[in-house]
Amino acid sequence: MKKGGYFTDYSILGRSPLFRGIPAGDFGVLLEHLKTETRSYKKGDLICHAGEHTNALGIVLTGSVTIESDDIFGNRSVLDKVGPGQVFAETYACVPNEPMLVNVAAAENCTVLFLKTAQILSPCAVNCGHHGKLIENLLLVSAQKNLSLSRRIFHTAPKTIRGRLISYLSFQAIRENSDSFTIPFNRQQ
Repeated sequence: MKKGGYFTDYSILGRSPLFRGIPAGDFGVLLEHLKTETRSYKKGDLICHAGEHTNALGIVLTGSVTIESDDIFGNRSVLDKVGPGQVFAETYACVPNEPMLVNVAAAENCTVLFLKTAQILSPCAVNCGHHGKLIENLLLVSAQKNLSLSRRIFHTAPKTIRGRLISYLSFQAIRENSDSFTIPFNRQQ
């Protein structure tokens, strides 16, 4: 892991749901007020560890990360893949002292911008006016992930593997409005 200072290429933030509706020209001042930190990771590095606490959410700037769960026997399940502009660990960062149930690992060399939720939830001294929009966007991101987890429950509820696959593939077909679509996982994942 390489620690960095301030982040200056704001193009990816313009595509992030967390910064939706905030003018790109205001990103620099906003990030400075939020006291963000940028870190670089090599493929395979663990960014967040299950059992640890975090007070910051991450936004992938370059590369990608996977959200993984390891069972007691060392079997790893990939729960999600997060790419540029996407957010991770926001739920844990918003709930103080809640240990993470998952690992976050660099799927490839990546750079991550960390934002402390205390800074997001507390308006800055200069009253830049963007904290309200940031909080609204954080709530929207959390609600969308809640819907995604609810869908996952629907897909894992059937008792047979066939039923689970039919549920997942049916949802993908409806979402894509087509019988032909690509899923983001390989057969093993």
